[in-house]
Amino acid sequence: MSSHQQESTKEEKGNVGTLALMVASAAVGGTVQYGYNLAIMNAPTVYIQNFVNETFQERWGIQLEVYEVTLIWTFIVSIFSLGGLTGALVAGPMSIHFGRKKTLLLNNIFLMSSALLAITSQKARSFEMIIISRFLVGINAGVSMNVQPMYFGESAPKHLRGAVSLSSAVFTSFGLVVGQVVGLRELLGCESCWPYLLASNAVPGFFQLLTLPWFPESPRYLLIDRGDKDACLKALRQLRGSEVQRAELDEILQEQAEAEGRRAQQPWELFTDHSIRWQLISVTVLSSAMQLCGNDSIYFYASYIFQEAGISAEHTQYVTIGTGTCEFTACILCNLLIEQQGRRLLLMGGYALMTGWAVVFTVALSFQKVVHWMPYLSMGCIFTYILSFGMGPAGVTGILPTEIFNQTARPAAYMIAGSLMWLNLFIIGMIFPFLVQGLGQYCFVPFGAVCLLTALYIGFFLPETKGKTLSAITNEFNKLNFHEQEATGKRKQAQYQLGEICHSTAL
Repeated sequence: MSSHQQESTKEEKGNVGTLALMVASAAVGGTVQYGYNLAIMNAPTVYIQNFVNETFQERWGIQLEVYEVTLIWTFIVSIFSLGGLTGALVAGPMSIHFGRKKTLLLNNIFLMSSALLAITSQKARSFEMIIISRFLVGINAGVSMNVQPMYFGESAPKHLRGAVSLSSAVFTSFGLVVGQVVGLRELLGCESCWPYLLASNAVPGFFQLLTLPWFPESPRYLLIDRGDKDACLKALRQLRGSEVQRAELDEILQEQAEAEGRRAQQPWELFTDHSIRWQLISVTVLSSAMQLCGNDSIYFYASYIFQEAGISAEHTQYVTIGTGTCEFTACILCNLLIEQQGRRLLLMGGYALMTGWAVVFTVALSFQKVVHWMPYLSMGCIFTYILSFGMGPAGVTGILPTEIFNQTARPAAYMIAGSLMWLNLFIIGMIFPFLVQGLGQYCFVPFGAVCLLTALYIGFFLPETKGKTLSAITNEFNKLNFHEQEATGKRKQAQYQLGEICHSTAL
């Protein structure tokens, strides 16, 4: 190997190494929190319900009915989603004002406050503190889910943009697995330890506070939003481990030129901008489908689902770990495939497979009392449903706003996408137990319908974004955004040409 090739290899390793460390630092205290805080609420279900009941008896001498305890518990679980919605709404302004990196660091204020409330709630005999704690950690997760993919997408080179952005989903699923393991009865899932379980999310937050300050801000934010070319070049050198490639700098400068003189857009302004109409429709459909497909409900209410599938209560906690492991494995596989297969195929394939498994799951639930091996098929369907979700929708959905919106519209697009995701998660979280009770074996039919419609939308309307510049992606969407104007223009042009021919013939 020549010395030039060796230097090139070293530069490439430096690039990947620095970028990987930055990704790990941001994600461990970022999207890990989303998965972790989804998972840890399943283990202490009975203990917190008993705590709520005991609190009511101590204060007011009231013995709550089962449905009342279930309703309060459902609200404790679902308030996380309302916090996430709040976080999604503040993430845009924070990322514009403070920058991507500083927003992630400041976000830990919500996390530490949440942990303090959770760990003292039992001593204070206040279940309301748990509600506030869940709301605050929801804000933390909402900010992370919006700002982290933006930070990664703006910091990664074009050929690694998909894989780096998708790492947000990998770390989310990693958080799910860790939360499920920590929530085992042998660890922090016992009756005496549940306050420590709810407060354990502070540990990854401390890791982020100690490590992320050593990494640079998003180069695109520094140049386009702040106009600081020197800081942008310095950040690029640090992230790439080498001198800045001219082609990459030209791409950022082109985006800066397109955004020059334009301020960051507000979310409501995107709805009236016809030049990004189909980009907005795509983000709206896919962000909503992320939750309406029912995947995250499995983590919220794993015990409900596995009991419906015929799994005994003592084995549920171990089976639940398998669900998180499935999504984690699938997300890693998706990370390896995304730059080869592209975004569109993974998204459409994921939703199509989920549709099929929802049908099989419904059939299995319908016959599980007739055929003795049907509960195992039901459990297998849950795992394959999660695997299909992890193979595409879990990771690719978060990348799209970075790739299809420019710098001025990107924060607002993430606000809309995040708001829809969290709002739908709250709705599904509130209605899912009642959906299971009301529909029984048909509880996954609505989710299957959502998956089918989403797969059809992707197949007909979503262009591929793999390896393309923002300008090329915008041109693809312009075929949809200005389809009517182009058709009208062609008709006018055809009429004009016809008139010319008639006129020349007359002469």
